[in-house]
Amino acid sequence: MCAFRVTISRRQRQELERQLHTTRHLGRVHDVTCMLAILAVTDGQSCEDVALTLRVTLKTVHQWVRRLLVKGLPGLQRKKPPGRPPKLTKTQRQELAALIEAGPLQAGFASACWRSPMIQQLIQERFGVYYNVFYLAQLLKNLGFSYQKAAFVSDHLNEEKRHAWCTTTWPQIVKQAQAQHALLLFGDEASFPQWGTLSYTWARRGHQPLVKTSGKRKGYKVFGVIEYFTGRFWYQGQEGRLNSAAYTSFLTHVLEQTTQPIILIQDGARYHTSAAMQRFFALHSARLTVFPLPSYSPDYNPIEKLWKKVKKEGTHLQYFPTFEALTDKVEHALLKFANTPQEILSLCSLPAELATAA
Repeated sequence: MCAFRVTISRRQRQELERQLHTTRHLGRVHDVTCMLAILAVTDGQSCEDVALTLRVTLKTVHQWVRRLLVKGLPGLQRKKPPGRPPKLTKTQRQELAALIEAGPLQAGFASACWRSPMIQQLIQERFGVYYNVFYLAQLLKNLGFSYQKAAFVSDHLNEEKRHAWCTTTWPQIVKQAQAQHALLLFGDEASFPQWGTLSYTWARRGHQPLVKTSGKRKGYKVFGVIEYFTGRFWYQGQEGRLNSAAYTSFLTHVLEQTTQPIILIQDGARYHTSAAMQRFFALHSARLTVFPLPSYSPDYNPIEKLWKKVKKEGTHLQYFPTFEALTDKVEHALLKFANTPQEILSLCSLPAELATAA
C-alpha cells in the first residue's frame, strides 16, 4: 500500500479533470491512464487497487505519484520519446485489417461501431505499438478502409432464391421480353412526406443547417414503373393510402398507354399480391405477365434509385408549408425524369450480377 495519503487542492483537481477530458479527446492513452490513477489515489484508493484496475504495474503508479509530489501537475506531462516512433509491420497491418473487418464485438468491445480511440487501444493491446489517434485515419485509409454509414440488411434474405433469380429467372425474363417485343417494367411506389427529408450538406463548422418543418404527418404517394430497355417512366400520384384499388387504377392507366405486351416485375407488398390484384392480373393475362422479385431484394429493383434521386432533387432540405407545395415540387421532379429517359437508363442501371446475367 502507499505509505502516505496523497491530497491535492480543489483547484488542482479541477485542472486535472480538465486535462483528463482534453487527453481523452486527443486519444493519449498513456496520459489518460496516468491521470485516472492520480485521481483514484487522491480519492483514497490504494496503489495496489489502482494498479490492478488500470492494468499497470505497482511501480508505475508509485512513479506517477512521486512525479506529482515533486513537480506537481506539470510533472505528469510525459516528454515525447526521442527517435522515430514504432509502426506496425506488414503482417501486423494485415492482422489489424482482419480484426477491424470482424467487428468491435469480436475484439472484445461493447460497442458495435469502430471509433478511432477503440482502434488505438486495439493496436496498443494487441501489438504493443502506440499510434496517435489523428494518424489512425491515414493508417486505415492506407489499409483500404473509409468512414461510412452502415446500412441495414434483412435477416430474412434467402441467398439461394436470390442466386436462382439472378442466374435463371432474370435471364429468362429478358429473353421472353425480347422474343415477344414486350415492355419490361420494374414497378414500385414511394412516399414523400410533407414534413420534409434531411440530407448531408456543406455548412460552416459549428453551425448545423436548420430546415423549417410543418410537422404535418401527411405524405404524397406515387406509383411508378420504368421500362428496362428504353427508360420510359410512368407514374401516378395520390394523397390517400397505397392499396390494391389505387394500384389497379395505376396499372390500368399504364395498359391504356400502349398496345405492347407487358412484363411487370414487382416486390411482394401486400397490395401487390392481394386477391383483388390476382383477379386483375388474371383478367389481363393476355397482355400482362407478372414476376415477383425475391423477398427483401430492393437492390434488384432499379426504380429504387430513381426514388432516391427524386427525393434528393425535390424534397431534401426543403420546406413545404402546404401539401400543395409538396405535390407541386414532387410532380415537377417526376416530370423532369419522365422527359429524360436517357438519365433514367444511366441512373437506374441494374446490379452487376443482373447486368451480367442479362
